[in-house]
Amino acid sequence: MGMTARVLAVDAGNSKTDVAVVAADGEVLATARGGGFRPPAVGIGTAVDAVAAAVEQAFAAAGVESVEHVSACLANADFPVEEEQLAAALHARGWGAGIEVRNDTFAILRAGITEPRGVAVVCGAGINCVGMRPDGRTARFPALGRISGDWGGGWGLAEEALWFAARAEDGRGEPTALAHALPAHFGRTTMLELIEALHLEEVTNARRHELTPVLFAVAADGDPVARALVDRLADEVVAMATVALTRLDLLEEETPVLLGGGVLAAQHPQLNDGIRDLLAARAPKAVPLVVTASPVLGAALLGLDRVGAAAEVHRRVRAHFEG
Repeated sequence: MGMTARVLAVDAGNSKTDVAVVAADGEVLATARGGGFRPPAVGIGTAVDAVAAAVEQAFAAAGVESVEHVSACLANADFPVEEEQLAAALHARGWGAGIEVRNDTFAILRAGITEPRGVAVVCGAGINCVGMRPDGRTARFPALGRISGDWGGGWGLAEEALWFAARAEDGRGEPTALAHALPAHFGRTTMLELIEALHLEEVTNARRHELTPVLFAVAADGDPVARALVDRLADEVVAMATVALTRLDLLEEETPVLLGGGVLAAQHPQLNDGIRDLLAARAPKAVPLVVTASPVLGAALLGLDRVGAAAEVHRRVRAHFEG
């Protein structure tokens, strides 16, 4: 023991944490997976404990006790003050001499590009967008839900689908096949039965996200209400990307726009085709690409960017994660 590696990469999301220990030559010495990272729910100390379990496992497998630099891309790091608080909590663990904390969306962005230049829109449970340039400039949004002007993501789509389906069944809204498809997914006959089951928690709140694929299936069958929701999401994705490109003065340059997260990575034809068509109209030089690489790769590359690692080191790390 006692050896020092170059970078500890941490990608900590709400549902899981991935870490990787990277040597100076780009060899990935060890990886590990831990639980979700939820400081708002459990407090910073307990949340970092979940990361620590994975880090200790990876350090033990790599035969190291510390690293030169910790590159941590963390969920719920939405404001600079939160990044500072989380950086202090990580520093107290003594994992590395240098520490940089970013929102976890930056990991997805960096995983999909060969240099730190581009924009990423992530649509999973929620929706977020970040952008970066090699000179260190970034663009981002708070991404805290409706209070920060956001619309979309799996949870948002499920909520909208329920709203339209409920109104279709009781006559307040236009007809939609969602009124039959949503309750059927949970073995119910009517929306009234599903509403009661959700209210009484016979169907738990956590299962609402299951309705997002149902929405896309109904849209694919041609339902106008469902298709309008998918089109609205495409518009929202492109609005965020275009604003980020504009802030970074990249609107007039050929720039990758990475699409990540479960909803976008699923590559629903109507959604992804809609995004490409809207980008072609509003940001013609943007190059949309779907990201499938592991976000911890992005955290590792950001760390290597910070320590000035050679291009060959970057390539070796990417090759490890992309096979």
